[in-house]
Amino acid sequence: MANDWRPYVYGGLASMTAEFGTFPIDTTKTRLQIQGQKIDKNFCTIKYRGMSHALVLIGKEEGVSALYSGLKPALLRQATYGTIKIGIYHSLKRLLVQDPMKEKLINNVFCGVVAGVVSSCIANPTDVLKVRMQAQSKDTRKISLINAFRDIARKEGIGGLWRGVGPTANRAAVVAGVELPVYDVCKKHIINHTPLGDNVYNHFISSSIAGLAGAIASNPIDVVKTRLMNQRKLRVVSVQGGVGAPVIYNSSMDCILQTVKTEGILALYKGFIPNWLRLGPWNIIVSFKNYKRNANLTKKKTTAKRKG
Repeated sequence: MANDWRPYVYGGLASMTAEFGTFPIDTTKTRLQIQGQKIDKNFCTIKYRGMSHALVLIGKEEGVSALYSGLKPALLRQATYGTIKIGIYHSLKRLLVQDPMKEKLINNVFCGVVAGVVSSCIANPTDVLKVRMQAQSKDTRKISLINAFRDIARKEGIGGLWRGVGPTANRAAVVAGVELPVYDVCKKHIINHTPLGDNVYNHFISSSIAGLAGAIASNPIDVVKTRLMNQRKLRVVSVQGGVGAPVIYNSSMDCILQTVKTEGILALYKGFIPNWLRLGPWNIIVSFKNYKRNANLTKKKTTAKRKG
């Protein structure tokens, strides 16, 4: 039913579980994506050689807890973003098609894009705070969530809480528009051309491949999103001494052009490995309940036909 509350609750819990389990990987992704910005003196050096090096170095220099810096706003984000996204996705699907066995891929993609864009826009403030805590680590871990939100609003205006909302919404749309069709194609191919059939192994393989496709398509947008969110656009009147922070990127396109010009085209794929490794398990954890639900529906349909 369209008014069923369970997709929202279960979706939020699944999203929070996946976020907690993959958060250290996400922290390395953020650190890798913001380093090497030649126009930003705070992040102009290349400190980390890759995901593994970042994990070891962060743990060694800042402590293991630094890998979980920003976890609170991340969980709050999934409690809103994950809950709204998965809830809207399933509710919208039921509005379009009542029978789950009659769902069409194009409808699911449409629902996924709408759910991703709406939920990411609503949860953007928590994403901004998460990225900044991951980037700064030591200085921000002691600040409470409420004070951190207030600090951003006071120094940057309410718009500071929605910094990078454009690429955030675009990324959500791209990920949904790519992962769902790839998952569907992979699943059907495995069913038709391998002995695995429609089982949990098929689900794991298809989810991992879909995560790879999503990472390839969305990583450039993710780099832009991370850099814009981490950039503090201070209002001059709110800064002590009357001096504001310089604007590094004026827009998403400006960020892309500046990044490619100063760091090369491959800079748009910084943090690709942790991005992929995070999306794969994340998809498996969050969507596993969908596999179980569909398996149960198929079993019921088969049983009903046999009885008939």
